[in-house]
Amino acid sequence: MESISPAQVYVVIAAYNEGAVISRVVTDVQRAGYRVVVVDDGSPDTTADIAHAAGATVIKHPFNLGQGAALQTGIEYAVAQGAAFIVTFDADGQHRVSDISRLVQALVEERADFALGSRFLGHAPNLPLLRRLMLQAATLFTRLTTGLQVTDTHNGLRAMTRRGAAAIRLRQNRMAHASECLSQIGASGLRYVERPVTIEYTPYSLAKGQNMRDAVLILLDLFARRLHR
Repeated sequence: MESISPAQVYVVIAAYNEGAVISRVVTDVQRAGYRVVVVDDGSPDTTADIAHAAGATVIKHPFNLGQGAALQTGIEYAVAQGAAFIVTFDADGQHRVSDISRLVQALVEERADFALGSRFLGHAPNLPLLRRLMLQAATLFTRLTTGLQVTDTHNGLRAMTRRGAAAIRLRQNRMAHASECLSQIGASGLRYVERPVTIEYTPYSLAKGQNMRDAVLILLDLFARRLHR
């Protein structure tokens, strides 16, 4: 098994008004030896300053461009810095740092360009029933429209190689950016794999997350875009 140095891995975190938790998230990722890039997406709070104080490289958008655009900024920065692997990681504390190595190792072992985290292959304690149904509907939609046989389509924990990163151009916001990412992975023809991960739902992350009304509107918008291609 090929040994991977954590220094080869850049962890990209898109953050908007995450001042309450971003220090802990950055600190936990750094303790594992990974390079941390926080893209502050125009937050009016002190997210950027707190992330910088915690040791992250911080890139600031002058105003809010959306989660997809923030991740794209971070991915492009990591590639420019010579990253061998790029991992996208949520800012709200839902993800486990221990899952990063599992995804990166999968890229090497499977000779894949994308490793996608799946809470439905792993664990999602405290996942509300309505959110579970929403995620399952989104997964079905993605499988039908992209041909990707995935089990979890809106999981922000994913890893990619430099070649994989070159195929990604994210612009959409919130849940829509995850569908956009998978659509681009499907179009690229590059190899992808899934690996089980844990998503830990807390009152904080649930309050920050997608509500059912917004999710339905996004799915309808994605479907309309698909019809007009």
